Amino acid sequence: MAVRDIIEIDQKLCDGCGLCVTACAEGAIALVDGKARLVSETYCDGLGACLGECPQGAITVVRRDSADFDQAAVEQHLAARERAVKPMPVSVPLAAGHAGPAHFAGCPGSQARVFAPPPGVAASGGQESSQLRQWPVQLHLLSPTAPYFANADVLLAADCVAFAVGGFHSRFLKGRSLAIACPKLDSNQQVYLQKLVSMIDEAGISSLTVMVMEVPCCSGLVRMAQQAASRAQRTIPVPVSCLVVGLQGNILAEYKVA
Repeated sequence: MAVRDIIEIDQKLCDGCGLCVTACAEGAIALVDGKARLVSETYCDGLGACLGECPQGAITVVRRDSADFDQAAVEQHLAARERAVKPMPVSVPLAAGHAGPAHFAGCPGSQARVFAPPPGVAASGGQESSQLRQWPVQLHLLSPTAPYFANADVLLAADCVAFAVGGFHSRFLKGRSLAIACPKLDSNQQVYLQKLVSMIDEAGISSLTVMVMEVPCCSGLVRMAQQAASRAQRTIPVPVSCLVVGLQGNILAEYKVA
């Protein structure tokens, strides 16, 4: 233990936007139960690179007794996290509706599936046809190099968007591969950033559209997409675009991110 600079997060001020998580190159911060928390004192170098990213001013640098910063531990932490998000190997494209290899032994909820194109008319009973092209859709579960992301137009949507927007499938999901995430409640969001970079560089996606709610915490998803575009070696042919959704489902703004 030694007296040194280290960050401190005011839990009362933190709104869980997650901007500090992606700003910390050492992976010292994670979202836990909707709040940013210091994962380990040994991962924090005390330089405060995350301070300027916090819109609520919840992060400060204090000088106190704490465990020494350990660069070797940081490298092991980041390497372990990188290994945890290696894409699922896919040897051949999946046929429409195919559930993947017969020897798949993981959770059925994360097994890759590609769906046949939906009919152009509403399903029986007058209900809108689903435009979902693949499974899974949650960003933690999906593989960034799955066949449905190859050269695809990708929609990255905050979890709440589909519940707020009427006609979400026909207006925004049609023709796109989907990934959903919550920038406030989801943990280990550095994984998300790595997966988005992989979609750009390895899957070669054609476009990336981000849909978020108007609430402040949703802005973390936009920032994540922007960071992924800047870190990727490949440039997406179409600039990343963002749509901001009002609480009653109306589109409040649409703009280019990168």
